[in-house]
Amino acid sequence: MRDLKIPSQRHPEKARRPDNAQPKKPEWIRVKAPGGKGYAETARIMRDHNLTTVCEEAGCPNVGECWSQGHATMMIMGEVCTRACTFCNIATGKPPEDLDVFEPGRVADAVQKLGLNHVVITSVDRDDVEDGGAEHFAQTIRAIRHRSPGTTIEILTPDFLHCDPSVLQVVVDAKPDVFNHNLETVPGLYPSVRPGARYFHSLRLLQRVKEMDPEIFTKSGIMVGLGEERQQVHQVMDDMRAADIDFLTIGQYLQPTPKHHVLDRFVTPDEFKAYEKAAFGKGFLMVSATPLTRSSYHAGDDFARLRAARLARLAKAAG
Repeated sequence: MRDLKIPSQRHPEKARRPDNAQPKKPEWIRVKAPGGKGYAETARIMRDHNLTTVCEEAGCPNVGECWSQGHATMMIMGEVCTRACTFCNIATGKPPEDLDVFEPGRVADAVQKLGLNHVVITSVDRDDVEDGGAEHFAQTIRAIRHRSPGTTIEILTPDFLHCDPSVLQVVVDAKPDVFNHNLETVPGLYPSVRPGARYFHSLRLLQRVKEMDPEIFTKSGIMVGLGEERQQVHQVMDDMRAADIDFLTIGQYLQPTPKHHVLDRFVTPDEFKAYEKAAFGKGFLMVSATPLTRSSYHAGDDFARLRAARLARLAKAAG
């Protein structure tokens, strides 16, 4: 039985990798330790419903802030991922269990008890499941809609790389408000950062969502500080806009352990501001580019701004 608290068992594929030094974080990247009443209550609801969160599994630096406000990104389909991305702290290997048919209901119940206006649902990759978990995502969306009809739903999905292309329609037909799939990095770094994925497949996935249902907002994100060049980041922005992606997130890569991908550098807040300005100039409806930006950080507030930006653009086009 694996103990996922032990790094060598959590990431067996990384055990033989050389150690990469973890440099000291600069002032702008430091956060307060989690705690407080709100944090404890969110943790209790997650435990009572036997739910996994990406906040914990991926070691997100914003967990204290988000959980204290009752916001948690729920991770469905287990806690073991079939991919072995070198940047990621989620446990990797062959998932020990089948998909839990009762999980969508537990997620919906937790969303209702937390009183969420906006929820983010993500998952591990499940290449061992024929549809990659597409129907499980759809069932979770429908369960939340049934229990909390006023809650807007954002999903952060795998790439469904090894599935029949038709499985994407299953997820789109469930009508999430936001469909997010992260490109994670520039294409030149995929072999070392995201070896199990394909850049243009991920890009096309998001483009297909928009073709299937133009009303769904599409969203994607990348990390910086992995060794990318600035011009490569701008090319990714252009690729995303060509795929009609609405919302871009850019955050600082933080190396989870010495066995993970080496941290190339800490990108300064001024550089993030420059990326944000460039992205808005390229036509994104919404951009979040800060050192601590993560896919679901401030997702509810950002969704409100995203919706307002679309309405403003439509009004301008009509006027």
